[in-house]
Amino acid sequence: MQSKDCNRPGIPATRWYRSLAAAGLYRPDVHGPAGYWLQVQGSFTQALKQRCRHSFRVQVCREGFSRPSPEEAQTLGLANRQLAWIREVRLIGDGHPWVLARTVIPLDCFEGRGRQLRHLGNKPLGAFLFSSPEWRRGDLETGLCQPLHNRQPRLARRSLFYRGTSALMVCEYLLPELYQ
Repeated sequence: MQSKDCNRPGIPATRWYRSLAAAGLYRPDVHGPAGYWLQVQGSFTQALKQRCRHSFRVQVCREGFSRPSPEEAQTLGLANRQLAWIREVRLIGDGHPWVLARTVIPLDCFEGRGRQLRHLGNKPLGAFLFSSPEWRRGDLETGLCQPLHNRQPRLARRSLFYRGTSALMVCEYLLPELYQ
């Protein structure tokens, strides 16, 4: 996997929940300012761009073929040692990192127009997925992260995007700069 130094806080271990309510019935951060970002239904990238006053960009931190985590492989129905294309980026608004995103793309997603997924560069993945009628988003899940230090995300969201029998996973980890 190719890696670039992003000076990023890293992606912490995360416990995923099927609904916002199940994720934190008694957690004010889940239902407070971050609640909006956890529930954005359309393109997350588009919502972030609308929040920007000046600039938005995608910074690729790592991408290439690698093994998904055991939990990611199980969620996607992949064999334990099966490789997938993994892309980790920072979404930066007005010069501040707001989101860490991790996408796990199984090999069968690269058929046909899906080949473009390996060549996005600094283009947002959401622009590709939401502009293509063949991809549909599954349900959003909420993640409660277990940060090791203050610079790591505490909240996340993820969903699967389906095209026929293929699916890829998009995880978005909210940095405190986004919602505080």
